[in-house]
Amino acid sequence: MNIRCAKPDDLMNMQHCNLLCLPENYQMKYYFYHGLSWPQLSYVAEDEKGQIVGYVLAKMEEDSEDNPHGHITSLAVKRSHRRLGLAQKLMDQASRAMVECFKAKYVSLHVRKSNRAALNLYTTTLKFTISEIEPKYYADGEDAYAMKRDLAPFAIQNNIVPFGDLSSSQSTDDKDVITERL
Repeated sequence: MNIRCAKPDDLMNMQHCNLLCLPENYQMKYYFYHGLSWPQLSYVAEDEKGQIVGYVLAKMEEDSEDNPHGHITSLAVKRSHRRLGLAQKLMDQASRAMVECFKAKYVSLHVRKSNRAALNLYTTTLKFTISEIEPKYYADGEDAYAMKRDLAPFAIQNNIVPFGDLSSSQSTDDKDVITERL
């Protein structure tokens, strides 16, 4: 398996994966919007043949200059490749890029209340917390949990330094400096 940054050539296959895996589907222009606006935030998982078996479509929220944060628009892994840790790896790559490139403090997402597998991944593995319930969020009327993941602990644990924040002479082990700057 290979996780890499998504390229424009991948967008059709990302949309196909979405159509196979999720009830929420997006028009191709929405994928292009993400790819053109935040090319460093979306990732794909490829099998040994180079076929896309999963993706994360991510963006930065544009109304938050004083409190930069990202948003996961869509995450999908084909059934044949689930329970291999690909969703976690995709989410961690997107989170890393949000911190490194945009100094994101947290990342948000929405998930169906009925999606127990995703809820377990988000709360247990990725340490998201539920911030609120959004009634009738989805087109079919189902409620969504709005969730957030604080990226400061993730950045510290993975020695991630926001781009341009620390000079090369400063230690990335100085957790106080990293936490302050996130």
